[in-house]
Amino acid sequence: MLPPEFILTIEGVSKSFDGFKAINDLTLYIDTGELRTIIGPNGAGKSTMLDLITGRARPDCGKIEFERSTDLTRLNEYKINRLGIGRKFQTPTVYIEHTVFENILLSIPGRRGVWETIFSRTKPSQRERIDEVLETVGLTAEKERRAGALAHGQKQWLEIGMLLAQDPKLLLVDEPAAGMTDEETVKTGELLLRLAGKHSIVVIEHDMTFVRQIARKVTVLHQGSVLCEGAVDEVQNNEKVIEVYLGRKKKEKH
Repeated sequence: MLPPEFILTIEGVSKSFDGFKAINDLTLYIDTGELRTIIGPNGAGKSTMLDLITGRARPDCGKIEFERSTDLTRLNEYKINRLGIGRKFQTPTVYIEHTVFENILLSIPGRRGVWETIFSRTKPSQRERIDEVLETVGLTAEKERRAGALAHGQKQWLEIGMLLAQDPKLLLVDEPAAGMTDEETVKTGELLLRLAGKHSIVVIEHDMTFVRQIARKVTVLHQGSVLCEGAVDEVQNNEKVIEVYLGRKKKEKH
């Protein structure tokens, strides 16, 4: 059997800001349809890595390719998004004065301004697509509610739905469990697991309980490069990882 194609290839990438090397010779490969979890202490380079993938920042050197054919380092944010790369930031960004339904409608590709989108006739195919997305993220019962009235977790799911409306190939999700209740966290994990396969997903996360729920393969970043990769248990028991997170080596068992 042939190995799966990489949807994202990062090789030898470095990025410095005012002399500080945020990303240092980073090499990382994401398979098509994979759900990859990225962890690491604050300052490990996780957010900078997402910035480089999405065109918010340019690498000083190295290669970032999408589907082994498109050089992302030469494209701006808009063009990268149009390729099928969607990013969800830690703080949900939704149209708080509009309904849940309207938020998804505004995210469908090909729409124009907010005014025209809201007041023009919605096509049956668009309504069908919106209903499908709302069912996927568990917000069907909330579709007529104003987005600003949603609970924090529901806003996170709505933003994921807004990304799904664009039918992305690669989803970059930054700390989705932050600020959620335990129940919301579990539901978010279940949602990401359902999406994996149809979409390739990279999740940045600190909550290790959540990581254990969703992780198939975990990558640990430290000082801008990969410290180790593997299954959750393998990573959590890695001496280098323990030292990085705790600031000391694991005590020897007697």
